[in-house]
This record gives sequence, structure tokens and C-alpha cells, in this order.
Amino acid sequence: MELTTRLVVLASGTGTNLQAIIDACSTGRLDARVVHVITNRRGVRAADRAELAGVSHQCLLLDEFRQQVETPAEARRSYDVALAAAVASHRPDLVILAGWMHLLSPVFLDVFPGRVVNLHPALPGTYPGAHAIDDAWADHLRQGLDHTGVMVHLVPDEGVDNGPVVLSERVDILDTDTRESLEQRIHEVEHRIFVDAIDQLIRNRE
Repeated sequence: MELTTRLVVLASGTGTNLQAIIDACSTGRLDARVVHVITNRRGVRAADRAELAGVSHQCLLLDEFRQQVETPAEARRSYDVALAAAVASHRPDLVILAGWMHLLSPVFLDVFPGRVVNLHPALPGTYPGAHAIDDAWADHLRQGLDHTGVMVHLVPDEGVDNGPVVLSERVDILDTDTRESLEQRIHEVEHRIFVDAIDQLIRNRE
């Protein structure tokens, strides 16, 4: 019986959080192994990071499924069925969404109940969706918002960034911040808190 926790990571972009997880596994910070990476865009840096780490990876494109069916709903269902099958074939203990830009449906989530983990650059209950940092920065400029944050949460259903919270941390917006410097500091917190949250979930499984 394999004791090390098996992680399948879904990523859509540069893969910096994927890299933080790979590094934490290689140093023993996480008692885990990234066994597979799936991307949904061609040529993304996340795939390169998996390749460099010797982790198997593949790309599944939603557009290919759109070409095979008549409606967007059918395409989404077909895609999530294929995605779930691809993930399940690697027998994950946890499915990690590291910048995964595709809203998952129950067709996928029901295959991995309580095992899908997402990172979001905002505090619980604030700024759901793909533009959380932009939205927080806009409120800073308009209303003087002095903080935002990062959270790691489970994904039980189709709700957007609102599942049970594993960990969260406040990130102050400094008077000296630019939009870019705020994002950089948020990413630094993301890399740390994501690893901490995965570690907590692994320990809860034991």
C-alpha cells in the first residue's frame, strides 16, 4: 500500500503554485508526490515545469469537445467526463487546482468528493471569480480598501470560490503598493499557504 499522498494537479497558466508544490514534495515538506499534471491550454509554462520535474502531463482542450457536440452544455459535460477519467486513472488522493481556469461541474466533482482543493487570491466571501486581485485593487483606489487575502478551500459543488475553507491569510494593501507589487506579495503568500493547506489535508487523512 502506497503511503505517500498522490496529487494530481490541474493548471492553466505559468504554474508557479504547481512549482511550489513540486518543490515541497521534493524537499519532504509535503509527504506527497505529484503523479500527473493536466493543463487546458497549449504551451503553458505549467507543462514545462512538470516536464522539468519528471512528472507526466497532458493537455485537454475544451475547444476540441465543442467541435464534437451541438451545445455548450454538452461540450462541458463531455469535457468533464473525460477530465475525470484522466484524473482518476492516476489514482489521486487529492486533486489540486493550481490556477485552473475552468469551472468544474458535478460530473467531475462527484467523482472526487471532498478531495478537490482550490487556491483563490481573496479572503472567504470576497471577490469570487477570475479577477479577484483586480477587483480588490479597484476597491483600494475607489474606497481605500486596506487589505485583501488568500484562501485555500475545498470544492464541493459548482459554487464559485465558496467551498469549505482549509486556510486563509490576510494580505495588507500598503500605501506604497502598485497593482503589480500587490500581486507579487499575494503570490508569495499563495505559494506558502497552498503548501500548508495541502499538508493539513494530508495529516487529516492519516
